[in-house]
Amino acid sequence: MAEVLTFTVPGEFDGKPAKWFLKDHCAISTRMITQLKREKEGILMDGKILRTVDPVRAGAVVTVNLPSEESLYIEPVSGELDVVFEDEYLLIVNKPYDMPVHPVKQHQTDTLANIVVYRAREKGETFVFRAVNRLDRNTSGLVMIAKDRFAVNKLKKKVNKVYYALVHGEMSGSGTVREPIGLLEDSKIIRHVLSEGVPAITHYEVLFSKNEYSFLRLVLETGKTHQIRCHMAYLGHPLLGDDLYGGELGLISRQALHCGEMSFSHPVTGERIDLKAELPEDMKKLTE
Repeated sequence: MAEVLTFTVPGEFDGKPAKWFLKDHCAISTRMITQLKREKEGILMDGKILRTVDPVRAGAVVTVNLPSEESLYIEPVSGELDVVFEDEYLLIVNKPYDMPVHPVKQHQTDTLANIVVYRAREKGETFVFRAVNRLDRNTSGLVMIAKDRFAVNKLKKKVNKVYYALVHGEMSGSGTVREPIGLLEDSKIIRHVLSEGVPAITHYEVLFSKNEYSFLRLVLETGKTHQIRCHMAYLGHPLLGDDLYGGELGLISRQALHCGEMSFSHPVTGERIDLKAELPEDMKKLTE
């Protein structure tokens, strides 16, 4: 997909420097603007070269020609995708558990990226695989893939997600965990609450509870690696199946965590979009 973006200058930006217009209205990052300045026709206004210090005119058409982008090769592999939403800018799928999002050393051809790249090739599309949000291999649910860099930048930290989890023990009511987290000493994977760690805030609501486990709805104010898993373990209620954080495998074979809702404003049209993905069967049977 050719990454050419077109914008019409609104009245409130008339006479303002192009750099302000590109950052504040077009949501193009400073880093990308720097790259565009190096391109011969990176930024145009009504077909003429536009410098970042030049003023823009209300009603003028500004064209941004994003430079070509190198990326690691991802092998196309045929597979099933549960597509929840798609247009020329975004692809949102309901990822099953036991599937990594990106290829890693141990998983080169069995990832979400492999299947998305294959599907894009079959449809005649060419875009770099860019996951706006990432889920652990054994976490199921909604994953957003942006088909160009503009969409990625526009949506950064602006996608609201709701998670559902089953945790050990009986809980009630709702609450918020405001505890910084960081890597456990001598571990490259496990996080724990750490006073000098990065800020992390998790809001939770108990939907139902029994003696053995509770079903939670969770919203993250910050999105850190393993945040829900770490915070629930800190409360003494690790996720069912999450043996990395103290959970047991008796009722489910993987961490019982699912990204079930996603809402955002479309990066191009501005339309409000709300999406849902049902619980997978292994979690559903424990909630019924």
